[in-house]
Amino acid sequence: MKKTLTYIIFIAIVIGLGALSGVSNAPGDWYQSLVKPFFQPPPWIFAPVWTTLYVLIAIAGARTWLQSPASGRMQVWFMQMILNFLWSPAFFGAQSPILGLVVIIPMLAAVLAFISLAWKVDRISAWLFIPYLAWVSFATLLNLSIALLN
Repeated sequence: MKKTLTYIIFIAIVIGLGALSGVSNAPGDWYQSLVKPFFQPPPWIFAPVWTTLYVLIAIAGARTWLQSPASGRMQVWFMQMILNFLWSPAFFGAQSPILGLVVIIPMLAAVLAFISLAWKVDRISAWLFIPYLAWVSFATLLNLSIALLN
């Protein structure tokens, strides 16, 4: 029961904070006025992708918490989450693609660090982060492209 509750709490908190960050920092007119690269996904894709990713991130976080809550791996997990939740306020809230890059580049590094640390002791958690790595890599390219085009 303790394990199940841990998973539920992690999923609820990660999805809840992600949704709060997204709603509080909606793209709005400023974002609509920016020049975007040809590979910009349609707006409807972001909510289902992020919801799925947040579930995977939360499961990896819960697994790590249950295995070693005071580990460096758990600290890296929390660090990437903080950076994740800071990106929307930096990019959309501050209306700054450059500030978005300042946040997303260390976030990408933290995602890679988590995968590297987890790979040695919990390969499932590492694999759960692979789609997140792919998306954040793409988001970094998208963020950089928007910064360069504007």
